[in-house]
Amino acid sequence: MLRVGLTGGIGSGKSAVAARLVELGAVLIDADRVAREVVAPGSEGLAEIVAAFSDRVLDADGALDRAALGAVVFADEAARRRLEAITHPRVRARTAELMAAAAPDAIVVNDVPLLVEVGLAPTYHLVVVVQTAVATRLDRLTRLRGMDRAEAERRIAAQADDARRRAAADVVITNDASLGELHAAVDALWRRRLQPYEHNLRERRVAPPGQGEVARSDPSWPEQYARLAARIRHALAPADLRIDHIGATAVSGSAAADVIDVQVAVPTLADADGALADRLANAGFPRVPGHWWDDPRPAGQGRWEKRLHGSADPGRPVRLHVRAADSPGWRYALLMRDHLRADPDQRAAYLMLKRDLVEAAPHVDGSGTARDPWFDEEYLRAEQWAEQTGWRP
Repeated sequence: MLRVGLTGGIGSGKSAVAARLVELGAVLIDADRVAREVVAPGSEGLAEIVAAFSDRVLDADGALDRAALGAVVFADEAARRRLEAITHPRVRARTAELMAAAAPDAIVVNDVPLLVEVGLAPTYHLVVVVQTAVATRLDRLTRLRGMDRAEAERRIAAQADDARRRAAADVVITNDASLGELHAAVDALWRRRLQPYEHNLRERRVAPPGQGEVARSDPSWPEQYARLAARIRHALAPADLRIDHIGATAVSGSAAADVIDVQVAVPTLADADGALADRLANAGFPRVPGHWWDDPRPAGQGRWEKRLHGSADPGRPVRLHVRAADSPGWRYALLMRDHLRADPDQRAAYLMLKRDLVEAAPHVDGSGTARDPWFDEEYLRAEQWAEQTGWRP
């Protein structure tokens, strides 16, 4: 099933987004509600908290007094960790139960206020952040919730800032206008991305590629790669495989088709099959059918075999190349990237070549352009550069 992480700062309107997603058909798991459930009166979680911190953390009715507990753990790191050791495993277990109860074709939305702060982003197929201007959030908290302004400012300051949330976000929904406009944005996300993503994920199908036009350089490509790499790393754990950003989007200032190329190094290609392929597919990166290889450098040698995966997410095209570590194809991908980063003249020549080839054959996958003779010449230049500089992959 498709797992979506939903977050946003206090007063951002995250709950309104969650409610609209439920209306559209999503299964909602509210992290705050789960956290209250696992320490409800009569629960093992509450009993363990009382055993650790005494009954001073209970109110007159025997329920957890969150303000009293907060006063105990706020300035005591050891106490906070003891509390987290009690509550976090229970929250995770209950969340897993709720997720397992959902239908196989469900779109499960986890509403997690501190998703970014606790580093949960890589555990989801997609992270949606609701972003609202701080002034608007303060107005909502004071006017609609009756919160003191100083308290509202303190709560906003205690959470991650907008820049940190954006860095973790695959989708940012801006909520500075009307509820109708917010609903329209959520509806579009549901139709254009979440529903097709869920279908592709379930069918283990790569999202159909767009046109092969060369885009302008996008400064967010490295940040997008970082999110993808974190998701891949989480999916492949406990294996600690090398993951690299390769291709044109890995070269700063280089215009390219808007496809992120990722390289995963495995001990042997046999390790790329079976469990590893399944884990990648379950994380949203299904294998592309057929046999795949790279054209050797220099030309005339045997093919450099690899495995190729793509993205089930229609909103983020990916080519994920799985190659044997230290193989010629693995080394060449890193060498060409680093040489183009270091040589602005060849970077410009590469851009012109890509544009010419795409204009000549706009519907041909960009990787096919590697057969042009320029790449053999670039290989020789890159090898000379590597020898002169002492480059190592």
